[in-house]
Amino acid sequence: MNLVAALSALVIALGSSTAVPGHAHAAVDQRADWRAAWTAAPQRPSAGFEPNWSEEGFSGQSVRQVVRPTAGGSSLRIRLSNDYGPSPVRLTGATVALAGQGASVRPESVRHLTFGHAGSTSLPARGRLVSDPVRLDVRPFQPVAVTLDFAGTTGPATFHSQAYAGSFRARGDHRADTAAAAFTQMTHSWYYLSGLDVTGGAKTGDAVVAFGDSITDGFGSTADTDGRYPDELAERLAALGRPRPVLNAGIGGNLVLNDSAWYGDRSAARFGRDVLDQPGVGTVIVLEGVNDIGFSESDTPTYKPAPVVSAAELIAGYRRLIRQAHAKGVKVVGATLLPFKNSDHWGEHAAAVSDAVNQWIRTSGEYDAVVDLDRGMASPGDPDVLDPAYDSGDHLHPDDAGYTAMARLIADQL
Repeated sequence: MNLVAALSALVIALGSSTAVPGHAHAAVDQRADWRAAWTAAPQRPSAGFEPNWSEEGFSGQSVRQVVRPTAGGSSLRIRLSNDYGPSPVRLTGATVALAGQGASVRPESVRHLTFGHAGSTSLPARGRLVSDPVRLDVRPFQPVAVTLDFAGTTGPATFHSQAYAGSFRARGDHRADTAAAAFTQMTHSWYYLSGLDVTGGAKTGDAVVAFGDSITDGFGSTADTDGRYPDELAERLAALGRPRPVLNAGIGGNLVLNDSAWYGDRSAARFGRDVLDQPGVGTVIVLEGVNDIGFSESDTPTYKPAPVVSAAELIAGYRRLIRQAHAKGVKVVGATLLPFKNSDHWGEHAAAVSDAVNQWIRTSGEYDAVVDLDRGMASPGDPDVLDPAYDSGDHLHPDDAGYTAMARLIADQL
């Protein structure tokens, strides 16, 4: 290992909060202006709401993950997270390619990735790693497949639970396969992969990070259709002639004030990693708090006992995020909580706190801009009820049409 690569690995192993890039490929400018084009917020291994591979990890297997960047470029790199792994994880090799149907990829586009010029590497315990750059022309909204091969046993895997996109697993080393035949297993989660950055290509505005819970993560949208509100927002901005990368930093069930084994670290604890460390970030949309309010009302067995949270406590949590963002020169857009009457999160206390919180978001002047989703997504017959035209069925999460409506409301404030 050369000196630059060794020092990079050492910095990551010592717990740097920012991913350290490997030594750049000779064909790519080391001073390249990197822009985050896609991201997923890392989580602890857990059972989740549907079957996933995080607790068992991988052993003698390849995992192919399809993501859709919201910015294009002539070169790319990937970011990997072992944030919740107590031991190093040996990565035998990795490829990136333009995705085809399912687990297939376009043959002419397959590129082998390196890390510090090496084809294999170790993800540091509780650390992160960035690949060397590789030449590959990627257009905005063009799906990209990243394939990771693990010849050994990883143990439980840092992952993102609710991807609403297929990831595929094969026995053995199939990272260079262009056909889908070997990838016979699928889940709707992402593993170790936490970011894809691009450089070159057409310039766009600063990145927008959507920060929040399951409504940002995309619960209620149709899987494998990229119908989450951040996807819709990126498409809306491009259609308006104001293209900007939009990065989804939502985690289903996430809370402003408390950590959870299933639902990720509390907002302030992950805000630096998931928002402020994203290359090229200029704006963050904060839409979170309904779980802090509603878990104490619901019968959800995954977060009990849930504390009863006051409006003042939630507002103090929002102020911490605003301070963190402004300290880095990042604009903060505050979104009011959507109507959720008749959902399992609703109750007398939840109603009172959500009203107080939404009024503060509208009138305090502490955000740089405000999107009033509470009023914009309400039923014409009852302002506390999510419009039935946008309801996925649980009276809490929007459906595909609802996420499109949210994107239109938010785009007007960017």
